[in-house]
Formats: sequence, C-alpha cells, structure tokens
Amino acid sequence: MGMARTVGSSGKKTEAAIRACATDLIARRGYEAVTMRELAKAVGVQAAALYRYFPNKEELLFSLMESHMGDLLRSWQTIRPKGAGNRELLAAFVRNHVRFHVERRHSTHVSNMELRSLSKDNLTMILKMRGAYEKELRSILREGAASGDFFVDDVGLAAMAIIQMITGVIVWFRPDDRLTVDEVCDAYHSMTMRLVGAADSLERVNVH
Repeated sequence: MGMARTVGSSGKKTEAAIRACATDLIARRGYEAVTMRELAKAVGVQAAALYRYFPNKEELLFSLMESHMGDLLRSWQTIRPKGAGNRELLAAFVRNHVRFHVERRHSTHVSNMELRSLSKDNLTMILKMRGAYEKELRSILREGAASGDFFVDDVGLAAMAIIQMITGVIVWFRPDDRLTVDEVCDAYHSMTMRLVGAADSLERVNVH
C-alpha cells in the first residue's frame, strides 16, 4: 500500500509508472499475455485506477507507441544539423537513431513487435508517424544521390535496409557489452556509408 500512496501522490507520477511498467511487461511477455489487473498490481494501484488514465488496454498500447514515435521524430528534429551536407546529415541521422533506440530498448521492442495488436485506425496513425520519420532519411538519400555524394540505385530500398540495420542494434547491444554506445554509433555509421557508396567520406565525417 505504501507504493500505491507514493505513485498516487500525483497524476503525472502515476501515469509515468503505468507507462514504465506496461512497457517492461509487454516487452518481456507480449501484449496479449499482459492483463490490466496484473499491470495495476505491478504499479501498486487498484485496477480501476488504470482506467482513469487509459480507457482500455489497446489505448494504453497505442499511447506507448505514439509517444515512442513522437519522441523519435522530435529527437531528430532537435539534433538535425543546420546547413549540413548530405554526408553529415546521414551521419547525424544514424548516430541519433542508434543512440535513441539503445536508450529505449524495451519501448522499441514494443513498438516493433506489437503493431499487429492495434486496431486499423490506430495502426494507420502509427504507420503515418513512421512514414514521416523514414521520409527524413529518404530525403537525405535522394538529395545525396542527386548531388553525387551517394551512389544509391533505389532510395526506398536503401532507406529500408538502413532503418532495419540501425534499429537492429537493440537485439544484441547491452550497456555492459564490449562496445560503448559511441563505438556502436561509429560502426553503424561506417556500415551505412559503405551501403550508400560513400565510404571514402568516413575520414571527413565524424559527427558525435
């Protein structure tokens, strides 16, 4: 009961606790296996309290995914270097993406694995946000190919390959692993530049 009083002392604190517990439980066990009653117990509140924040389990899942994608879009808009060339932009995009996902491993897992659990309307909204983010990468690749910075035959395919590769970091990376986050960013930056035919630019582009 002490925990319930603690998290219940403010609405924002309770909602943050619900989100954190839900992300952890769904990432580890899957959306279908997690019940609202079990989540309430993990948070330390009555089950009825959850419904004051989220009317049902799917709205909670949708809210988690919407926040994840919104944060990702904002992180790129914040860090996007002004007036940078295509190679610098691609380097910044890759590094920001890797760092963001390493820091939000469970949230990324939920967002990637549970799209199937969304209703049609909610799925459409999340895919629209994903599309807006991926459009940023396609734009960098398209402009880089047009200027001769990159050698890309199919911008859409290259963008998908890069996104898959740099998101895949969450599958294997652990904070206590042999590589630091900066070293992982360096490695993925290097692989991305080779993928777009710009390996010769690696010495000149070093965006941290």
